[in-house]
Amino acid sequence: MGSNVIGRRAAMVAGTALATASLIRSREVHAAAKTLTVVLESEVTILDPHATTVNITRSFALHVFDTLFAMNEAGEIKPQMVDTWQSSADKLTWTFILRDGLKWHDGTPVTAADCVASLKRWGGRDALGKMLLADAVSLDAVDAKTFKLVLKETFPLLLDVLGKPNAPLPVMMPARLAATPGDQRIAEPIGSGPFRFVKSEWRPGNAMVLERNPDYVPRKEAPDFLAGGKNVKIDRLVLRVMPDQSTGANALMLGEIDYMQYLPSDMLPLLEKERGVKLMELRGLHQFQGNFRLNHAAPPFDNPAVRRVLWKLVDQDATLTAIGIPDRNRAKSCPSFWMCGTPLSTDAGSSGAKLDLAAAKAELKASGYKGEPVIILEVAGSISQTAARVLAQNMRDVGFTVEEQPRDWPTILARRAKKEGWSMFPVYSNGTDMFSPLTHFYVAASCNDFPGWSCDERIPKLLKAFTRAETLEDRKRIAAEIQVITYELVPSVMWGQFSIASGYRTDLKGLIQSSYPMFWAVDR
Repeated sequence: MGSNVIGRRAAMVAGTALATASLIRSREVHAAAKTLTVVLESEVTILDPHATTVNITRSFALHVFDTLFAMNEAGEIKPQMVDTWQSSADKLTWTFILRDGLKWHDGTPVTAADCVASLKRWGGRDALGKMLLADAVSLDAVDAKTFKLVLKETFPLLLDVLGKPNAPLPVMMPARLAATPGDQRIAEPIGSGPFRFVKSEWRPGNAMVLERNPDYVPRKEAPDFLAGGKNVKIDRLVLRVMPDQSTGANALMLGEIDYMQYLPSDMLPLLEKERGVKLMELRGLHQFQGNFRLNHAAPPFDNPAVRRVLWKLVDQDATLTAIGIPDRNRAKSCPSFWMCGTPLSTDAGSSGAKLDLAAAKAELKASGYKGEPVIILEVAGSISQTAARVLAQNMRDVGFTVEEQPRDWPTILARRAKKEGWSMFPVYSNGTDMFSPLTHFYVAASCNDFPGWSCDERIPKLLKAFTRAETLEDRKRIAAEIQVITYELVPSVMWGQFSIASGYRTDLKGLIQSSYPMFWAVDR
């Protein structure tokens, strides 16, 4: 394998010359500026952080926008835009006061009215936000820096919701943008975050530029995951588009880029030996959970008996082996929707979820399946496409008709919004998105208008009970109850828990070690 990789590296040098020409010119023009050039998981195409759950939009939003609260490395929720807050003795009235010096990128001050409008817009799109607003008697600005939330019932996880790290993020934006209906996208990405979007230098398909926000006033605390002070030390952050992972890895080795979020597994041995490159390999919540999201709105997965057959067709170990994930970077056959190795981890309801092709064939025959094609939307060239191909072969072996449709990610996002024309798509998400029933995309969205349209009326009631639970033991018990129902409902099927190595140039200092790409602390 080594000689093939080295040969491919030499071939890629010429192949990347044209692709990096504009980058070189940009560096010449901005020679005086301290620039960091990165390749993220995909191109940023959706600039409205309230509009989607996709990770790349979240990565963009974390730099351009800000949140009222944020999570630190220990999973604790800390104030971010908020300076002080207090609750009444009965925990029904909450008052929040914003920090001094907060400004939008257009130079206008951040106000409490902006935050109220932002929360209402976000709350109309997010499952947890909907739950919170449903419990609200009122949410109003008191003065320029103060707003008040009055609740019907206590909501013990209120701050966890306001500081949640998973998309759609509860970011703040000017009230004029927050007035945009939730089913439409904002006209421009104006936030109050440590970087600002440079529209004049956006080249879709090639590069996006974010520049340091000179008006940003960071918190005094040290940076700690998504919390703490965001003291930007670079002038420009260039997000390059390189869909081919090998091209990106070669650019990293050549020093043409400074960071690559997802490195190709087959090039890790070569990258490990590269003196100018350092790898970032993560564990626990910084791992990913792979899922096949099912479409309950159309045949054949509108039939729950057909859906449940899939539990006997997914082989997590074989899938991660096919992808090329090293043993050290994976959890072995994790049955927990809430991530193995985390506080809520459980195997409740999973007893029948074991690879068994003979049993799956018999169950499919008894399910009433009529031979309808299972249309799998796959991100061409991605590791999730490999995961889909492993499952597709097992499905064909037991009698499913399978049609694989490779597409780019933006096309899949558009297709999945429709209730017909697809059956499933493979995807993987950060552990911080999946470690709780409140944030797990495919569970928390039960009975909401979310692509896949899965619904069991018991789940929303249990989710509400989860938010009322005062102790971890109570939350564990409720999470296990939800998982039992989820195994019956099958909103998605896990195909593995794993980490993907990131890589960066060794001259970078202060890069936060996380599966979230964050560049406000980095220097060189």
